[in-house]
Amino acid sequence: MRYLYLIQQEKEFQGPPPARLMEEMGKLMGRRIAEGSLIDTAGLTPSAQAVRVTLKRGQLNVMDGPFAESKEVVGGYAFFKFDTREQAIEALMEFMELHRLYAEGWEFACEMREINEHTNPEPQN
Repeated sequence: MRYLYLIQQEKEFQGPPPARLMEEMGKLMGRRIAEGSLIDTAGLTPSAQAVRVTLKRGQLNVMDGPFAESKEVVGGYAFFKFDTREQAIEALMEFMELHRLYAEGWEFACEMREINEHTNPEPQN
């Protein structure tokens, strides 16, 4: 099963992540790559550089960021593949624990969503 982790925060982080966090994240992501569970991951540019297209009443509207009405911003994502939901949750807890230990003062949530395999077939190589 494939899972999407979405990093959600109330405000965008200012400045680079702590060096120790990046070191530990590198180790964790290296392990996940080696075991074959990590498909892709990345942080996102600030919402000020984003574009949002909405469909409302049959009309498309293009808006440049930042989006003042947003209560949360998505700061990053990761795609994983695990055999069970429990493994996916365990990996998510390990990811969050690194932030608890090495990113003092950071507050955010990580939402885990299973990819609906019935509507999103496995990518073709």
